[in-house]
Amino acid sequence: MRDKVTHGVEMTNSEKTRPWLFRTYAGHSTALASNALYRSNLAKGQTGLSVAFDLPTQTGYDSDHVLARGEVGKVGVPIDHIGDMRALFADIPLERMNTSMTINATAPWLLALYIAVAEEQGADISALKGTVQNDIIKEYLSRGTYVCPPEPSLRMLTDVAAYTRAHLPKWNPTNICSYHLQEAGATPEEELAFALATAISVLDDLREKVPAEHFPEMVGRISFFVNAGIRFVTELCKMRAFVELWDEITRERYGIEDPKFRRFRYGVQVNSLGLTEQQPENNVYRILIEMLAVTLSKNARARAVQLPAWNEALGLPRPFDQQWSLRMQQILAYETDLLEYDDLFDENPAINRKVDELKKRAREELGLIDDMGGAIAAIEYMKSRLVDSNAERLRKIENGETTVVGVNRWTETTESPLTAGDRAIMEADPEAEADQIDRLNAFREARDEALAQDALDALRAAAEGGANIMPPSIACAKAGVTTGEWGDVLRQTFGQFRAPTGVRKTISNRTEGLEDIRSAVDLVSARMGRRLTLLVGKPGLDGHSNGAEQIATRARDCGMDIRYEGIRLTPEEIVAAAKRENAHIVGLSILSGSHIPLLTEVIERMQSAGLGHIPVVAGGIIPEDDEQELLGRGVARIYTPKDFEMNKIMFDIVDLVDATSLAAE
Repeated sequence: MRDKVTHGVEMTNSEKTRPWLFRTYAGHSTALASNALYRSNLAKGQTGLSVAFDLPTQTGYDSDHVLARGEVGKVGVPIDHIGDMRALFADIPLERMNTSMTINATAPWLLALYIAVAEEQGADISALKGTVQNDIIKEYLSRGTYVCPPEPSLRMLTDVAAYTRAHLPKWNPTNICSYHLQEAGATPEEELAFALATAISVLDDLREKVPAEHFPEMVGRISFFVNAGIRFVTELCKMRAFVELWDEITRERYGIEDPKFRRFRYGVQVNSLGLTEQQPENNVYRILIEMLAVTLSKNARARAVQLPAWNEALGLPRPFDQQWSLRMQQILAYETDLLEYDDLFDENPAINRKVDELKKRAREELGLIDDMGGAIAAIEYMKSRLVDSNAERLRKIENGETTVVGVNRWTETTESPLTAGDRAIMEADPEAEADQIDRLNAFREARDEALAQDALDALRAAAEGGANIMPPSIACAKAGVTTGEWGDVLRQTFGQFRAPTGVRKTISNRTEGLEDIRSAVDLVSARMGRRLTLLVGKPGLDGHSNGAEQIATRARDCGMDIRYEGIRLTPEEIVAAAKRENAHIVGLSILSGSHIPLLTEVIERMQSAGLGHIPVVAGGIIPEDDEQELLGRGVARIYTPKDFEMNKIMFDIVDLVDATSLAAE
């Protein structure tokens, strides 16, 4: 008989369990605009907040930093100081709220601001409930919003955990995040293993920071944030495997005896990777099916669910689009009888076989990572695995082995009225960045400068001396320190870091179907007298590097000479690299919505540097009107999620370089 992991008290069919938390991931433009959106969503029945922060906030920069240009308020709300945090939660009683903050490297800082604002509201700090994502390891693997190298980042992660144990006992101090691993191409086994390896690294470090008698309850406060893809049965089994493996690890590795501290507690956002720009209305069905994978099995049911909007592959969703996803959850929870039954899948032989298979493969992967010295030591290995797995995923879509409705099969369609009109997607306020910077400057001028500098000195002393980073961070928040100033102290103390790209130098052995492209690359390279050189760049703070990595990998396998240094480059640095590497073509990837200012600056700098003859191509989530504007400004080609045929892009690159070289003769 299989060991059965149960959550809570068994119930009869006539009883109902409480539904999961209903969340919508939201935040944009300014704290004031985001506050209005939060209050509107709460009025519609949302039961928890899920805060999206913009990229400067996530990476520890102020809104007026050079790297923040074009990024302010685009993918989330900008929070530069305590005044912004006050505005974000105005008229929202934090003592009664359950708040999830998607923040990692700057998690100590954003939690410090949250605590400071809650105190101003008169809240009982010990009653605060919520989560900071605070999973720094996956930032090196998939999202790129890290600030410092891995070791001090892990230290700050567990500083947060140790502080919350003493002061915020209902707060989840870290949210081990496998969501972005799947977005970066992870297989179910890799998602299981890499997330659990991260959790093990956290607990190994945390065990040294809390009294032994309190360690079990801290294990019980570790939560997870996972992804649910379209392969419904596999994803359901993956969640059951997560539950059983976590119970096994916490019992056998850490000796946790109380079953409630061994529960796998997780929230979920269903897959955004699979949302299609083509026939986007199909995404409604995808989101629903993916939600079922994390709600149908009671013993592996999510504790919080947030759903993307159907049109997120096109741009920023409108309030109505977010409401549509919220209603999907409410209908399942309140109109169906799902919550009246025990687990529907216990003792199902097909489910059991798949769960056992996933657990076996995940254990094997965990063993490899353990032999390497744990997740921190295995970052480069895990990153390369993700890039390879993502390449395999794309290859199967490209050759038709994997069917994506409306993309590589059944592409004929009737124009959708949902995407018609000028307001089919919401646009961030174009004036928001200038307004945010003006208010930031006014805040700096009005604060007590001496008080702020004293707080920064205390923060630096704690970082250098190994003290817990939370108390001086809270003092900084109250003293009017800004996000960029807090981040600068850590960068100065711990140093900067550039994560591995996962793009191997050597050509893979999967070059079948590339013969014609390789011949074309060889021909053009021979004509030019040297190997065709592609510079791949990620300007700005967008750390979603999957597309850039796949372009670099495929171009390498097609025989091109690749120059790719990873994320977070200024336009000035990209132009300097194009000149230094003598590039024939520059490919830029931006998914954060900052494409117009950043691409425009690159083009202008290329022309000023005498490199205007080098074609620049770009990829990202770029609306059609913006495509036309960028083409008019000199970008040679634009690729969006609908352009999934990588080989066609490779032929385009060869043709552009060939035309440029012939024109120069």
